[in-house]
Amino acid sequence: MKRLLFLITIIATATACSKQNKSDLTISINREKVEYQMAGGIGASWHAISKEKIDESKEYKYALRYSNSRGSAWGGNPPVSEKDAWTQIYKHANWLGLNWIRVELSARMYEPQRNTFDWNNEEMQALYNILDWCEKNDADVFLQQMWSNVKWNSFPNVQPLLSAPKSVDDFANGIATLVAYLTKEKHYSCIKWVCITNEPPGGSWGSWWSTGENNAPLTPALKAVRKALDSKEIKIPISGPDWTDMPVFDKSKIDFDEYIGAYDIHSYHGTNGIKQKILNDWATWAKSKNKPLFLSELGDMNYGWKDDNPGPKLFETALSNLETILVGLDAGVHAFNRWSFTNRGDLDGQFQLIRTWNREKKEYLKNITPETSAYYSFGIITRFNAKYSKVAETIVSGNDSILCRSIVSPAGKMTVYMLNKSKKNLKVELKLKHKNDKLYLYQLTKDFMNQKDFKLNPIKSYKKNSKSILVDVPAKSISTLSEFYLVDEDSGIISNK
Repeated sequence: MKRLLFLITIIATATACSKQNKSDLTISINREKVEYQMAGGIGASWHAISKEKIDESKEYKYALRYSNSRGSAWGGNPPVSEKDAWTQIYKHANWLGLNWIRVELSARMYEPQRNTFDWNNEEMQALYNILDWCEKNDADVFLQQMWSNVKWNSFPNVQPLLSAPKSVDDFANGIATLVAYLTKEKHYSCIKWVCITNEPPGGSWGSWWSTGENNAPLTPALKAVRKALDSKEIKIPISGPDWTDMPVFDKSKIDFDEYIGAYDIHSYHGTNGIKQKILNDWATWAKSKNKPLFLSELGDMNYGWKDDNPGPKLFETALSNLETILVGLDAGVHAFNRWSFTNRGDLDGQFQLIRTWNREKKEYLKNITPETSAYYSFGIITRFNAKYSKVAETIVSGNDSILCRSIVSPAGKMTVYMLNKSKKNLKVELKLKHKNDKLYLYQLTKDFMNQKDFKLNPIKSYKKNSKSILVDVPAKSISTLSEFYLVDEDSGIISNK
């Protein structure tokens, strides 16, 4: 009888272990089968605009006259005289490992009057602060002119913020002069791309639309800027069209390919269903032209936005943002830029990753702190993404609740991102086809914010050269498995050559 009970116990234990070790799905990773190499990385918008005024005169027949007519691309940075606050901002940029940054400015900052350039005002000093950090830390810059907002080059009866340039040649000369100054006088080598205007006609909204009765064509300006840059022997490519929000790809609208070196669009409503197809269409087109596609703004407004709505900083939004990144990596997107790094949070929603502004008192903060949910749930992605990483073959089998993509840094360090969209805890088997270094697991669920003094440290490690590993993936969670070992005190990985 004792022997029988012993055998029953062994069988029951073996059965329980078998069930415990059974996976819900399998992910196969072939790190040596490269699908493409990214032309950038992952970062966040960092604007230099602060003191610009909006002319809302009644004389303008065509105008934007609402409180957030500039979105939130301004006012998120403290004054440049607040050096300690800026030092704190730099530290957060390092922790996040931001390596592909959309640096935003306006024409009024540097050319308030025709052929009169101002390189020393407050906003230009803020621009240099941002570019200095990028240069020092080897982060790539996507230099973005958001709008012109200069009356001297606006159409009659059109508000300068809304107006397209009356003289395209003057407009092009201004941008080319700026880029020449930044690259040849200031010697910034971090500027890799130039985008001439934010969300122009062709998308659903923008700040360069009107010539008066009609919308403005984009192509003549792209052509003129390319010519102006070439005349100054500046080879930095232009990116375009910068349309929003995930516009349907229409080949008939693309008459500017010869003037640009990359395509970029924006995404603010996730990538499910038709949005995923649209993104695939854009990526397929860009690839056919041997050019990268960027998501130069991404976020999610589905949980709320405008004014001081907290929707953009929620953990649910972070899950959606990661889904957009993973779907983008699958489609062939080369770089991702989250809206935004610094942000007042009271203009068009709480998009900020760090708190620089007291929304109640309407003043800048001396102590710059993380916007906890947004900061860590973006950092768990960006800290392990080296720019110019290779996207490796990753095949998910058995369950569509998990999205997964794998990247390998230029120096050969692998990182695997997993998003569990479901309400169930899942056990995932990772099959690794090639030798690997020790892997470290980093994981977030919504309740991480309830932990006192939370630190983003690895919670588990897996042996070197494992052919198969099991990972417990909680419901509604973000998991990162990486050969990079980072504790919370470490800076994120920006480049890994």
